[in-house]
Amino acid sequence: MAGGIMLRRSNLFVIFVLGLGIIGTTAQAFETQAQAAYVIDQQSGTVLLAKQAEVALPPASMSKLMTLFMAFEALRDGRLSWDEKLPVSSHAMSYGGSTMFLDTTDRVTVEDLVRGIIVLSGNDACAVIAEALSIDGTEAGFATMMTERAKTLGMTNSVFANSSGWPDIKQRMSMKDLAVLAQHLISDFPDQYVMFSEKEFAFDGRAPSNTQNRNPLLSLEIGADGLKTGHTSEAGYGLVGSAKQGERRVIFVLTGLPTAKTRADEAERIVTWAFRQFTSKALNQPGNLLAQAAVWMGSSRTVGLSLVGEPKILIPVTGAKDIRSKIVYQGPLHAPIAKGDQVAELVISIPGLPETRLPLVATETVTRGGFLPRLRTAALVLLRKLNGGLSGT
Repeated sequence: MAGGIMLRRSNLFVIFVLGLGIIGTTAQAFETQAQAAYVIDQQSGTVLLAKQAEVALPPASMSKLMTLFMAFEALRDGRLSWDEKLPVSSHAMSYGGSTMFLDTTDRVTVEDLVRGIIVLSGNDACAVIAEALSIDGTEAGFATMMTERAKTLGMTNSVFANSSGWPDIKQRMSMKDLAVLAQHLISDFPDQYVMFSEKEFAFDGRAPSNTQNRNPLLSLEIGADGLKTGHTSEAGYGLVGSAKQGERRVIFVLTGLPTAKTRADEAERIVTWAFRQFTSKALNQPGNLLAQAAVWMGSSRTVGLSLVGEPKILIPVTGAKDIRSKIVYQGPLHAPIAKGDQVAELVISIPGLPETRLPLVATETVTRGGFLPRLRTAALVLLRKLNGGLSGT
């Protein structure tokens, strides 16, 4: 399965690999009207599009996903329950924009509040949840908690001033951070995630003009099942979306679009492009020998390398340029080496896409060599030094 030349440069070994059983192609770039965008294939982790993806921008209601994530954590941990009724403060009642029209006489179940946030984008519902979970009972206190929790999730460009995305100069998130958050919601809370595909929620009959989910993709039958729209005059129109077709799921984030229609059209174009222009391909079976790596002072001079699990990579469906692949490791490897130890990486480069790096493990155990192998190695080192010295005179 492997072939090529092994080179040594500053103790870095590179093995150029052929015969991976995939066809080389070129990715077709996607041109988006969005101010910033990020698209990722969940299964392979391949980033398909990144445009100003790490720039901290006003997230509008898309930041409600962080409030929902923390609410789901509280429900999982028993700090909230679905049927628990929460009071509505005057602060929560004071919110305008998209609301559930709550007032201070209400006590609302957590389940209704969560649905109100997901489907109705209720600013007041966010504040009720925030005050219930806040360390000091205030929405500002909860916003601080949101910022701290976001950092632990790897969301390094997110700062929160409130729970709803209400315009505030301090409220900022990057498109990549929003995608990270979407992945956590999908993976960590699969039972709750199904709520994001609900198209309608008529809370208490009091807001007939605000009962429909604003996600424009849910009714298009293209596999879309979440997550959250956003809009303010500062942020423009945005969407954190996800769609699943077959075994593949695509997560995408876009913002800064001029109209709701442009947002809907651009989101559909992204989903269509991501599924039609890329396909998932399996590499060779796990456990198959891919290459040999040099071993120092071992019972064997080399050790086999193989892939872990059943890795798949995402490749474009059109084009003709070859995929380039290589194995890299710091070597020679030092014995002892246990079977299954990760000792190298397979690096796959596809034009137009980021590198894919897959771990490679030892296919067998290599113990430390006995006296004779160590003596042979020492002799080889001495000969090299002597030859080097002679050639320099």
